[in-house]
Amino acid sequence: MEFDYIICGGGSAGSVMAARLSENPGVTVCLIEAGGTGRDLLVRAPALVAAMVSGRPPIHNWAFRTAPQPGLDGRRGFQPRGKALGGSSAINAMLYVRGHPADYDEWAELGADGWDWQSVLPWFLRAEGNARGASAFHGAHGPLQVGDQQHPRAITRAWLQACAENQIPPNDDFNGPRQAGSGLYQVTQFHDGPRRGERCSAAAAYVHPAMSRPNLTVLTRARVARITLEGKRATGVLLTNGKALRARSEVVLCAGAFGSPQLLLLSGIGPEDELRAHGVPVAHALPGVGQNLQDHLDYTISYRSLRRDVVGLNPRGLMRMLKAGLRWRRTGEGLFASPMAEGGAFLSSRPGLDGSGLDRPDLQFHFVIGIVDDHMRRLHAADGYSCHVCVLRPASRGSVGLLDARPESPPRIDPAFLSDPADLSALMAGARIMERVMEAPPLAPWRGGRLYPHDGSDAALEADIRARADTIYHPVGTCRMGRDDMAVTDPEGRVHGMTGLRVADASLMPRLIGGNTNAPTIMMAERIAAGIGTPG
Repeated sequence: MEFDYIICGGGSAGSVMAARLSENPGVTVCLIEAGGTGRDLLVRAPALVAAMVSGRPPIHNWAFRTAPQPGLDGRRGFQPRGKALGGSSAINAMLYVRGHPADYDEWAELGADGWDWQSVLPWFLRAEGNARGASAFHGAHGPLQVGDQQHPRAITRAWLQACAENQIPPNDDFNGPRQAGSGLYQVTQFHDGPRRGERCSAAAAYVHPAMSRPNLTVLTRARVARITLEGKRATGVLLTNGKALRARSEVVLCAGAFGSPQLLLLSGIGPEDELRAHGVPVAHALPGVGQNLQDHLDYTISYRSLRRDVVGLNPRGLMRMLKAGLRWRRTGEGLFASPMAEGGAFLSSRPGLDGSGLDRPDLQFHFVIGIVDDHMRRLHAADGYSCHVCVLRPASRGSVGLLDARPESPPRIDPAFLSDPADLSALMAGARIMERVMEAPPLAPWRGGRLYPHDGSDAALEADIRARADTIYHPVGTCRMGRDDMAVTDPEGRVHGMTGLRVADASLMPRLIGGNTNAPTIMMAERIAAGIGTPG
């Protein structure tokens, strides 16, 4: 079979690329996704994220593991990634966060020409269909439905009061004039119509409505083995079932920060020593492939709750969830529509952080209305609540490589968490602030015993971080765009030294942004899709 464009990966970026490219009836597009269609109830019901993120069993989830992490007591971390149309937007907490404007200006300074804040803002606006309406900061007519939470829990309101009492002022829009402060997250959720209250994954926003187009072919439960090459030109892909697909114009990798570098390496494109170590013939030496991995390391504290208006995995809690599910099916409202991570905050670990006069926080909180322990893989029967803290711009750098040359094998993932001591210092500072918020008076009516208490010393806190911290699901950077020798692509995502091959996903980010990565990934795909076919 032959197409103009073949897109490898139907996640957040791939869904956007397939929908936007197929808007042109004069081209043919094939989207290849290893998972299913992303239409089932587990995806549509926001609260059921808990059933998918743990990877036990691996429903819509690649459930990757990392290499042992010396900074985390030698533990192997867990890396859930979405495996369905919509990718990780099908299994995330639906939080709509762009990061700080200075993050994008920094991208441009690092060689990603045209990715400064003023250049990317129009693409955020193009994607966004915000229930608040159009403004200088928001779009109202884009396919991605964004809205305010309908019924946040009383405990979340109390947590926001606790933040205010700890000098973290209110902020009703993290994507507005300033990022710093505490507030309720906006969410990617249908806010009107018959699907009100359902998750609006990237697939639901973009590719599901486009699947009836005659020029778009969507292959689900299909996996790419490698890119086919003629010299330095990408000509198509070979699937693991042996079927070959040919691309007349381009192959576009949208397999994410783990999948895109793995596909390049399996195709002989990458660092020569990595390829030779696994017996992969070198087709194109490109040393930056798989390097520059960055991720948000996250530390969580949890409490049992004295009140029952939270989530609990016990008979009463499960009965409440059942009733909430029935209400959600009727009205699209209530606990089942909650992102669970209802409240958040952006703050600085120390005053005058960057010396620039910019209000650019380096920490993020997520407040969750249930106990979250080891990605929901360690379950507790108690009603409870949790708070996460992560360092937004880590100094540690890891890598993605091959375990072997089999396309069915997972990639080798080494985030190198806490390999730079600056990250531990900032994370400990953030944990101290988080502890003060969680012990503040407004939360007293709910506050039961803390899980994993420690004696309060720096040594005990560091030990707890090394024993329990892990990703909060924002890996980026492994096919970095730029102009230098370690850049993998140019600022349009075109792979250096190759023809007909492009990357368009979070692996392009030169540096991790200060926030959740789904909205930026969708923005990037919007911008790159619009530029395909234009002179470079």
